[in-house]
Amino acid sequence: MNSLSDTDVLADRQAMTENAIQRVLVLEMVRVTEAAAIAAAQLVGRGDEKAADAAAVEAMRRAFDNLYIDGTVVIGEGERDEAPMLYIGEKVGMGKGPKIDIALDPLEGTTITAKAGPNALAVLAAAEEGCLLNAPDVYMDKLAVGPGYPEGIIDLAKSPTENVKAVAAAKGVDPSRINVCVLDRPRHAELIAELRALGCGVVLIGDGDVAGVIAVTDENTTVDMYMGQGGAPEGVLAAAALRCVGGQFNGRLVFRNEDEKARARKWGITDLDRIYKLEDLASGDCIFAATGVTSGSLLDGVKRRRKPTGEVYMTTESVVMRASSGTVRWIRGEHRVG
Repeated sequence: MNSLSDTDVLADRQAMTENAIQRVLVLEMVRVTEAAAIAAAQLVGRGDEKAADAAAVEAMRRAFDNLYIDGTVVIGEGERDEAPMLYIGEKVGMGKGPKIDIALDPLEGTTITAKAGPNALAVLAAAEEGCLLNAPDVYMDKLAVGPGYPEGIIDLAKSPTENVKAVAAAKGVDPSRINVCVLDRPRHAELIAELRALGCGVVLIGDGDVAGVIAVTDENTTVDMYMGQGGAPEGVLAAAALRCVGGQFNGRLVFRNEDEKARARKWGITDLDRIYKLEDLASGDCIFAATGVTSGSLLDGVKRRRKPTGEVYMTTESVVMRASSGTVRWIRGEHRVG
């Protein structure tokens, strides 16, 4: 009978410890998005985008201080000279524990929050060091579809019509039965016209394209595809979510001037025309967490409640996903006020 050496036993224990740490991190990430969502929710409908965003950023930064991680923000509130905290390159956590990269948006949908619209979220993704693309804060052409299709069913190098027809053929339906989610922006006028000429249903959203991309994975939304330009950082966050639940994503950075191209090169991006696939944006073992700020198709927003005893509390709804296990958890929280 073979016995394990002391080295083998130590390695096994270390692996178990690391795995346990990762399982704990899945739930700890929710605490971070909950904190940001609750802070932002105090300013829903107040018409002040900057104040709502600042409240979410500060609350998220404080929540990170209690995490047993050696974290680095790779997608955040901008570069150090643009943001006082949660800037790209900032270290977060206790400086001990697993080294992880973090992409975050403390308030995805600042305008939504200011106007009390639907689908505002506090969002973050975490992955093993080096597994999240350092995307500059520029636009990105995005194309996404949910799980269950042949690999390569979508291709950003092809036209919207070609992509819709490919997905429709795979589903065995006419292109007119395909619903496409698009940000309601003037820049998408031609895209919207092309989709409607095919007879597609076009689901227009005012903001919050992370939720828009994730909608392709949820049968309850009836959204089949996501198309259009949005922020590149939000593209990485959405890709991390799809890595956990399945789906396909294409992204291509869009540069409006030489300054934006220089910013991309600063973060090591040399092929400015590259089409990124899902695992180019988020690879390895990813964690994605989101908490609703305002109610929408994905999550309920923060609500203020009062118990029969008179105690006031806030309720939150969150989702947290992990790529390695394919686990998706829906979490409802109660948070005492005061």
